[in-house]
Order: sequence, then C-alpha cells, then structure tokens
Amino acid sequence: MEKKPRVPIKALLLVLGLTLGCLGGGFANVGAQDVVDLGVRRELFLDDRLIESLDGAQLKLHVPQAREVVLEFKKPWEGIYSAYFTLLQDNGRLRLYYRGLPVAKHTLDAEVTCVAESNDGVHWTKPELGLFEVAGTAANNVVLAQHRACHNFAPFIDRNPLCPPHERYKALGGTGAPGLIALTSSDGIHWHELQQEPVITQGAFDSQNVAFWSESEEKYICYFRVFREGIRWVARCTSEDFLNWSEPVDLDLDSKPRQHLYTNQFFPYPRARHIYVGFPTRFLPGRRAISKSLAEKLKTSQEVWDFSNDCADVMLTTARGGSEMRRTFLDAFVRPGLDPKNWTSRANYAVRGMWQSTPEELSIYLNHNLGYDTTHLRRYTVRTDGFVSINAPFEGGELITKPLIFGGRQLSINYASSAAGGLRVEIQTADGQVIPGYSRDNCLEIIGDHVERTVVWERGSSVASLRGQPVRLRFVLSDADLYSLRFLE
Repeated sequence: MEKKPRVPIKALLLVLGLTLGCLGGGFANVGAQDVVDLGVRRELFLDDRLIESLDGAQLKLHVPQAREVVLEFKKPWEGIYSAYFTLLQDNGRLRLYYRGLPVAKHTLDAEVTCVAESNDGVHWTKPELGLFEVAGTAANNVVLAQHRACHNFAPFIDRNPLCPPHERYKALGGTGAPGLIALTSSDGIHWHELQQEPVITQGAFDSQNVAFWSESEEKYICYFRVFREGIRWVARCTSEDFLNWSEPVDLDLDSKPRQHLYTNQFFPYPRARHIYVGFPTRFLPGRRAISKSLAEKLKTSQEVWDFSNDCADVMLTTARGGSEMRRTFLDAFVRPGLDPKNWTSRANYAVRGMWQSTPEELSIYLNHNLGYDTTHLRRYTVRTDGFVSINAPFEGGELITKPLIFGGRQLSINYASSAAGGLRVEIQTADGQVIPGYSRDNCLEIIGDHVERTVVWERGSSVASLRGQPVRLRFVLSDADLYSLRFLE
C-alpha cells in the first residue's frame, strides 16, 4: 500500500508560526522534539507519553475482574503443567495455543502443542485433528508433537502486507540451545519449519518468547528471555524478513528495580497498535506463602512443594519500540487471590493476547493452579482501554498534556464519572494560552460513562481549524476517570 507523504514536524511548526501568533500564543519555547504527533491514533494513559503535569489528579491502575473458568486440562497429553498460552482471533474465531505437559520433564516425548477454539471466548472446544498420535490416540487437539519448538511454541498472525498467504501464521519456539526456530502455517493447524537452523541464538529462551509484525515500526519484533545479574529479564531484536534478526537489546529498567519477569507477553494493543501491552508474570523466588501442613492438605505433589518456596503475580507493562519498557505501576495487575493453589511457584501465567468481547469490555485470560490437577484457565474482564486512567476525586484535579498536533475533526474520549462528578476540556496554545472558544467555561460539562463520547463546546464539536497546530489539552475532572482519547476524522 502506498504511503501518503508526511510533512516533517519541524517544517510544519515553522509554517504555522504566524497562525499561532495570531492566536496570541506562539511556541518559541517549544521545539519539534517536544511535540507529540497524534494524527488520528487513539492514545491510552498507560504511561506518561502525553502527560505534562497533573494537579490533584493521578494515574490509577484498574485491575481486571475475575469471571468464569473456561478450560481445564484433563487429557493425557495436556496435564498439570499445561502452560505458555497464546490467544489469536482469525475471521471471528478464537484460537488458543498452549503447551501440553503432564509430567515435569522437558523432553520431545513429553511436550506437545495443543489448540482450542471458541466463538464467544467462554465456551471452548478441543478439535480432534488426527495429526499426531499421542498417549495412544490420534483423536486429539495436538498441532505439533515430537518437535523442539513444543516447549514454548508462540504463534501470531502476520499482518505484514507483503506476507504471502501460505505463511500467514508464524511462530517461534525452542530453548537456549540451539535457539529459537521459525515456523509457519497457512491455516494455523499444519506447521513446518522455515529453515532448520535457529533464527535467534543469543538468549536463554526458557520461557514464552513472543513475536509479531509491528505496523508502527514496519518490522518483526521479538521479545524474549535473558538473564541479567542472575535475574530473569527481557531483551528484544527485530527483523525485516523473520529469518535474519538484529543484535539483541535489553529492555530499559525505567528507573525501577530489576525484577524477575518470567514471561513478558507483549502484543500490539488492538485499538492502538503502536502501543505494545504486556502481562508479564513477576516471579519472586524464595518468597514462601504456604506452610507444609497447608501443602499436605492441598495434596500438593512433591514436585510442586519443591517449588513452593516461590510465588508469582501478574503485572502490566507497555512499550512503544526500541529498548523501551514501562512499568508505570509496580503494583500487581492481578494478584494470586484467595485460592492457596495460586500461591506456589509459577502458579499464575497470563495468556498472551486479548479480545473485544463487547464494545465496552475486553477479555483476558489467566492460567491458575499450575502443578495441581485443578489447573485451569479463567477469563477476566477489563473496561475497553481501561487498564489505567487519569483519576481525580470529587474535590477536583487537572491534567495538562504535552504539546501535540492532531489530524482529526472532533475530540472523542473514553471516560466515566459519578452522578455528581464530570469533566471539561480546554484547548490551549503550545505555550499555555487559552484558544478563544475552547476554554473550560466554553466546554459543555461531560458526565456519565462512555467508551466513545465527542467533546462539545458552545461553538460545537469541530476542532478542524486547529488541525496540524501544536496545542495542549487541559482536562478538568471531578470524581471522574479519563481512559483514552482520539481525534476522529
């Protein structure tokens, strides 16, 4: 697809100088590097990308709500160590890929790759594919067996516009020696290696190592396991063709302590694909939460007890490319909870991926009770775009954005307020002067709870006259949350 040429921001700022001067603002103190180009992309408040200042408001983490158990793993080829799940959506159908492992050994005869399918994300079936004989039968849901990639097979649907149809599904899998193997498939069921040699070799890889095509970076990205200072960490490399990969780069600490991240689970957020969202399992070795007597009561196996000196929870991370990784919150995104079987080692793994179960709701999934015969997959829900919000109490708070330019005609926001609360939006010049007609007092108060709501001022909802000009947005909130924004065409 041919791309439309874009005017460099620096040149655009110079051209627009007189216009801003007429508005009484000017931008002498704002450099091109300080201006965020939104275009018509949706932006979430997962990090401080848009935030210049907060006064009386704060970033608030919103935890998912636990729903029903949707899958158990009772088949002989699945078992108590089923793990490393990937959720994909293809033409309205959901597919879930995972490792089947009934015993605690990582050998070719023990590990298989399984698939389950669903139309609604709640009711799942395990198709009898007849591809491999496992545990004495070919009537199983195994898509890969007796293969070195089965340990941590991690597939994705390739969105590269140049991808040939017969390679529309791709995957990486493998361990530290020899490395990650590249596989491909036309239908997500029948898989073959792209080449015999591993494509990425500099890493530990003893985890779920994930890849995808990035529309924003226009290349393949892989996030994978490394060890640094004896701690499980994440590195990244890139590729133009999925076979030849760049030298690995460690992800940034972002001025926060290094912690064991057992999985990373990065994927492009479907409603804003330039933002990569991750649900890593944070591993805490040596942190025991259950006693020997409780373990015996739970009928904890010796293998699980040997690992029960550890515990784990799930975090929320984000990235936008390069070595960036943001842990905006060190608080858990999902805690182990009341079930004591979630307080042993590696008992909480998030599935990589999510899906839009309703216009207002996203579904994500967690694998719980690893190592017990009750191991299962549970669905969780979170508000659309609703991982993090700008939150203000009834007493009030404000957000002022960094200077930004946009390409749409109307400002749409995802927000919620109490009956007594609400919010208003003001548009300012880059140096903070109110643009006539777009003050907070001109803005009609916004109350209620909407995933998409157009902001209206006394003059109407159009902001087309401000397109391409560096501006700031000032949000004034009372007992309200702001989750995301977008300038609509």
